[in-house]
Order: sequence, then structure tokens, then C-alpha cells
Amino acid sequence: RDIDRVNGKQMVQILRKCDVIMLLIRVFHRLYSSPVIQTMVDVAKRVEMMLRDPEESLIVLSGCGTSGRIAFLLVTSFNEMVKAQKQKQICSYIIAGGDRAMLTSQEAPEDDPALGARMLDKICAGKKHVLLVGISCGMSAPFVAGQLDFCLKHLDVFTPVLLGFNPVHMARSEPMQDCSFHFKDVAERMIAEQRHKKAFVLNPVLGAEAISGSSRMKGGSATKIILESILLAGHEAAFRGKRMVYETTYSHSDELAALIHQAGESLQMKAHVYYIGWQTLGIIGLTDASECVPTFGADFDDIRGFINNGFREMKNKEGDLSFLGPEFVIGHKDFVDTILPSLSQNDMMLFLFTVNDDLHEVTALADQVRRRTSNLHAIAHDLEKFTIPVNSVVMRQRWELSTKWCLNAISTGAHVLKGKVYMNYMIDLRVTNSKLYRRAINILQRFTGCSKGECERALLRAIYSTDDLSEDMTSADVWKHTDAANRRDQVRTRLFIFTIC
Repeated sequence: RDIDRVNGKQMVQILRKCDVIMLLIRVFHRLYSSPVIQTMVDVAKRVEMMLRDPEESLIVLSGCGTSGRIAFLLVTSFNEMVKAQKQKQICSYIIAGGDRAMLTSQEAPEDDPALGARMLDKICAGKKHVLLVGISCGMSAPFVAGQLDFCLKHLDVFTPVLLGFNPVHMARSEPMQDCSFHFKDVAERMIAEQRHKKAFVLNPVLGAEAISGSSRMKGGSATKIILESILLAGHEAAFRGKRMVYETTYSHSDELAALIHQAGESLQMKAHVYYIGWQTLGIIGLTDASECVPTFGADFDDIRGFINNGFREMKNKEGDLSFLGPEFVIGHKDFVDTILPSLSQNDMMLFLFTVNDDLHEVTALADQVRRRTSNLHAIAHDLEKFTIPVNSVVMRQRWELSTKWCLNAISTGAHVLKGKVYMNYMIDLRVTNSKLYRRAINILQRFTGCSKGECERALLRAIYSTDDLSEDMTSADVWKHTDAANRRDQVRTRLFIFTIC
């Protein structure tokens, strides 16, 4: 709760303690507990069955925000692996809001369960066997609930898997847009079907996030760990190696603390942090940067990511999206053409690469950057720490997880130092969907001591820019409020504290 009062080194220790909790072995219903592992084995067997019948089968990973971005990363890596083995690629992804949601916040579609079901139905047309993994860290996303409900109505084709990190009794139970069911109802129906192994719920307890509600951190990491293990059919070396990644990453706590301090200084001086990544580490950088806008109310160019070869390296379904605007300009060449000429000493550069990347290309770009600034740093992975032989796919997955932990720490710590966090609460979030609407009310309750009703009325006064709320305003559904907030860019929690009492 005091992360807003500590220095960079102490922040790293707080994040380290939070991450180790999810890796504890002998704790009931944690990541490594027997019930969770057994469910993972059951789902892995379904994956194996799908791989044996690739023409008729499809594996779909689906989620919103961070969950959808992790789904994209995992699908990309898994498909590259099976392609290298000359096997048919049968894995696909869905992200609420489409591919643009991988780089920018597209939160309104998260509240639309019918949209989720339609997108799933479209992508699975003609398939006889579909394994859907619906990811919702807080067991709350209507988009995912709509997909799981669709699967439960068509169990002859679909095997739904719910991946989240809350007990089922804590799943969201408020009504959803144009629906007769809620998320908790869907989760309870899946538990009932799990007895017959027609559906599965994977919901280990991870413990609290360092930043309250910021599921991009432990929630995203656990999603990657679990689904990688399942997609590799329970590969023992892959699963066991995650503890080694944790130890290796946090053995560099002093260096990580220095990077947090440097990134915080850049943001405080209204300068920028740039991630320059190669291959999937570039995707990790893009993902971390894109999450700062909805999490901390940051501008899109505060922290930006770039990847070698741009969208050609991303291999996303919708292809090159650079025509959509500057937020979608992501290639190294784009960086050289548009950012490098105005780069200042206050801007922080962070290269993300491995020993297997084109080191001549890395060096050449680093030389160009050094001509503009000495504020250049790198997260570089080699094989020195890993004495146990592992295949290249498993090795890259470990490097990805380590990079995710580092970047989450750097971007979170930098925004804490900039003043975007009070105690461990995000205080500059935008009220753009039902999840964030409820979170804003809870934050206001926490810090004002006012009742839930008073806080909600204050929130509505800010959304509708009036002190005189009509009955239509107070009785409207939540999605109507968030739609109104979406049309007003500056509706944020930090404005509400002064409007209540």
C-alpha cells in the first residue's frame, strides 16, 4: 500500500514479493496446486486431440486488453513452432476491439457479449472441434462471457475453458448489455459441465496485485505461464523452468531499480521512454506500452514500443494498421524516420533482444541512437544462466516472461514516480467500460468515506457535466454511462474526488 512512497530499489522488492506469491507450490489452489495442475493436464489432452485432427479442429484464445494481447503473443509463438515442424497451424486469437486493441485501448467492445459470440462463431465456421480459452482475469468481461455462453449452448462442437484468477463465487454478477445472464451464471454453468469434462475452469489464486486492479501484471504473467504449459501439452521442462526465470530476472534487482529511476525521471521531465524490440520481445514491448494509457491515464507517446519489420513481424490477422494513425506506427524504420531526429538526452531508450537476434542489426541501430543520446539501455538475454539444455521454443518463452516482468516493473515504477498512483491505487484511470466504472466508484469510496450511492452520483455528475441529474440519467444502464464517458475524454477518477461532498 506504500508503493507510492518508496524508491526504485524498494519498488523492485515489492514487485518481486508479489510475483513469488503466484509461484508458491504448497498453497491450496495456487498456480502449482494439484487441482490446478490436474485441470491443466485435462485441457492439454484436448490440445493433443486437436493436433491429431488439424483439418477439423481449431484452438482459440480470446480475451480483452492485456488478456487479448497475451493471447495474440501465445498464438504467434505456438503457430511458429508447429510451422517449423511442418504441421498445420490450428491456433487463432480473438481480441475485443480487433487488432487495433493490441496497440491502443479499445474498452467499449469489452462490454458487448453478443459481439464476442459473433466473432467466435465467425472464426470457427466449418470446424467440428473447437477448444476456446476465454481469458478474464477478474472473471468479469462481458465479451468473454458471451463467448463462453455460446460454447455452452453448442457443446457438440465447443469445449470452453475459462481462465481467470478469482473464485467463482466472486465472479461479476451484475447484468450485462442485452443479456439474460451474467458472468457468475456462466462460470457456475461451466463448473457443472466440468464434472463431465465438457468444460473447464482454471482459476488459481494469485494474491493481490502490487497496483490494485492492475491485472496486466500478475494476471498477464500467470496467463502466459498456464497457457504455454497447456499448448506444449504439459511439457515438464517448460513448466518447471518458470521458477528459474523468476530467480534469474530478480537477481538483477539493482539494475532493474536503476531503469525504473531513469524511466521515472524521463516521464517527470515530460520526455519519453522508447522500447526497441526484436521478434516476440518487440511484441512484449508494444503490449506493455499500450497498457499504460488505460492503466495510468498516460499519453500514447509517453511510453512507446517499436518492433523490427513492423507489422510484418507481428503477423496479426488484419495486417498493416499504420494507416490508422501515429499510435499504429511501430516499425524500427518508423522510429528512425519519425522519432530519432528529435530524440533528446531526457528520452530513455531501452533495447530488447536476445543472443539469437541479428546482433549486427541491433548494433547498427544502437550506433544511430548513440549519436543523439547516451541515455541508452538494454534488456539482453543470452544462454549463460541456463545450464540445463532446453529447446529454442522453451528458451524464447522464458526470455519473453523475463522481459514482461522487467517492463511491467519499469512502466509501473515510472508512473508511480510520476504521481499516477496513490498508495497502490490507480488514480488517473478513464471510465470507459463497466469494469472501470465500478472501479472508479470503489476508489472514490475508499478515499472519501462517502457511501456507494453518493460516489456513483458524483461520478454521474462528472460524466454528464451537470449537478442536476435527471431520472433518465440515474436510472440508465451502466453501458449507457460509459458510452457517455467515452465521448468525453477527460472523465477520470482524479477529477471526481473534488465533486462529492
